[in-house]
Amino acid sequence: MGAGSSILGADGEWGETSLGDMPESCVAAVLLYLDPPEICQVARLNRAFRGAASADCVWAVKLPANYRYLAALAAAADDEVHGEGDGDGKRFSLAATKKEIYARLCRPTRFDAGIKEFWILKNKGGLCISVSSKAMTITGIDDRRYWSHLATEESRFHSVAYLQQIWWLEVGGELEFCFPPGSYSLFFHLHLGRPYRRMGRRLCATEHVHGWDVTPTRFQLSTSDEQQATSEYYLHLHEQGGWKLYHVGDFVISNSDEPMKLKFSMMQIDCTHTKGGLCVDSVFIYPKGYKPERANIVCM
Repeated sequence: MGAGSSILGADGEWGETSLGDMPESCVAAVLLYLDPPEICQVARLNRAFRGAASADCVWAVKLPANYRYLAALAAAADDEVHGEGDGDGKRFSLAATKKEIYARLCRPTRFDAGIKEFWILKNKGGLCISVSSKAMTITGIDDRRYWSHLATEESRFHSVAYLQQIWWLEVGGELEFCFPPGSYSLFFHLHLGRPYRRMGRRLCATEHVHGWDVTPTRFQLSTSDEQQATSEYYLHLHEQGGWKLYHVGDFVISNSDEPMKLKFSMMQIDCTHTKGGLCVDSVFIYPKGYKPERANIVCM
């Protein structure tokens, strides 16, 4: 089918009409059924689609239910980083269009002194959160005989906690946040071995890796409304020395107006043997069922 069609005018003459003749309101009604990337693509068709693709009514249904709360956090973070304005002289405002708010929320926003981060998925608008290892309580973290902080570009926070050797492993953290309604999954992002680069090549030092195949490591999750989850895994080296997402459990949010408090932990406290060679990067929270590209997910 072509983009144009013939119609019979009032004077009895046949004329041509095209997609560009469609009212923006009709185009907007169609765009409601498309995902955000698709909306941006069809906006290139003509002026009517371009105008409809920027309409608030189209983007309002794509935003998370509590987008005002998220946008306020993003605006506060931008004010803290940029002061009077960003490098382009512009400043994110809560009075921005719904499309502009969506685009801003797709970019990561740091909060809680920069050790936590949230963003929404470009395709579906689902909320994602990452919590740095620096936001967690780690037994023995201040003793350089056991732990050290490694600078790395493989972390969203450019730093990971590296365990050389210890008898008692215990890592825990908390998060209080207003989530949009829905189901979410929580993961620990871990790596056995110490990644590094030499001559442009990624390598992995495994001389400290030991003790993870003797006793399983226990992961726990609890929420302020008494949801709980527990999982156990033996930690194994990835074939390419890569990162793994260890699934801790799921939780459900029914009310986006009330903050949910999460507590999460991982522990391996069998003191009959030492363990070491572990990188702890962060905790990730994703919409349930979402799988990040190239992610190596470990589930029970």
